[in-house]
Amino acid sequence: MADALLGPAEIRELAARLGVAPTKKLGQNFVHDPNTVRRIVAAAALTSDDVVLEVGPGLGSLTLGLLGTAAHVHAVELDPVLAAALPATVAERADVAGLTVHHADALRIRAAELLPAPTMLVANLPYNVAVPVVLHLLAELPTLRGGLVMVQKEVADRLVAGPGSKVYGVPSVKLAWYAEARAAGKVPPAVFWPVPNVDSGLVAFAARTPPAGVDRRTVFQVVDAAFAQRRKTLRAALAGWAGGPAEAEKVLVTAGVSPQARGESLSVQQFAAIAAAATGPGYGGKLSASGRRHEEVDS
Repeated sequence: MADALLGPAEIRELAARLGVAPTKKLGQNFVHDPNTVRRIVAAAALTSDDVVLEVGPGLGSLTLGLLGTAAHVHAVELDPVLAAALPATVAERADVAGLTVHHADALRIRAAELLPAPTMLVANLPYNVAVPVVLHLLAELPTLRGGLVMVQKEVADRLVAGPGSKVYGVPSVKLAWYAEARAAGKVPPAVFWPVPNVDSGLVAFAARTPPAGVDRRTVFQVVDAAFAQRRKTLRAALAGWAGGPAEAEKVLVTAGVSPQARGESLSVQQFAAIAAAATGPGYGGKLSASGRRHEEVDS
């Protein structure tokens, strides 16, 4: 793998040859440091049987590292020039037989397009879509056993935050629905081209069974409502979703949650309990019209 990886000179030469200039619109910051690639691959703890899904492979830095470890790599790239060039870049340095390149939007890709089925998500994610991409893929790909993603440090902090943290919020709870997440290190700006003005962070996660007996969409509705007005008590914050403050209080009491609590203090299991209480026979399974219409479950 050492000889195959791309360094700063190779990255710039390849970009010049392809006529590629990184764009903020696509959130493109290419890793040009082989040691960082090795660090990411090692932290991902892949096995030789793993099928990796990489989002935003760019010029192929991380792709080459992954191909040296995993059984297969699905590389999903939105930029048509980069998607078309990746197989040739890999072929010059590694066995291209283990690579499938998908010119596609990761926010729209479906499980049926990814065969063999991915078992791990390992990616340097574009900062502007990192959270929606992770949540979409976890919802779409139940075969994922875990992953390691590099995101903006601020986003990484939110993803791994627990109840009571100042940065605990919607991304924290929704990721916790699918997986147990932990911080796996910080990445300095200097390893990227162009150099971003923020640090990056690695987030490792291991899939786990979601809370049973309740629908994910309903739980995510509760989460969205609770954090839309995070300074308010849950009795007030969930009023619109439940059909009024009194109805919200009834649901919360049934769920064993204090109506005076705030969303930032609740675990994903408690949010699931609220959703179960609102849809169970004790409550009558009735939600307000606003609750039924709310579909923004993956943001």
